[in-house]
Amino acid sequence: MAETKDRGTLGYEQARDELMEVVRRLESGGSTLEESLALWERGEELARICRQWLDGARERLDAALAAESDDGTGGAGGDAGAGEAEEGGQDAESDASARKD
Repeated sequence: MAETKDRGTLGYEQARDELMEVVRRLESGGSTLEESLALWERGEELARICRQWLDGARERLDAALAAESDDGTGGAGGDAGAGEAEEGGQDAESDASARKD
C-alpha cells in the first residue's frame, strides 16, 4: 500500500536518493535473505517511480519541441534536429567538458 502512495508523493530526487541507499545496502551485504528480497522489491518500485518521472519529463520536452516546431521557429527540419540532439547529446556534453579543461 505504501508503494502506491509513494508514486504520488516521492519526487524524482527523493526516489533516486532512496534507490541509491537501497543499492548501497544490498552491495554491502550482511542482510538476511528476507531483508535482501525486501530491499530488492523496494528498489524495483523506486526505479519504476524514477522511470515515470523521467518519462513524464521526456513527454514535456517533446511537447515543447513540437510546439516550437508548429510555431515555425523550428524550421522545416525540426524533427530531424530533435533526433540528432538525442543521439549527439553526450558528444555535446563531452565537448563542453573538454572546453572547460
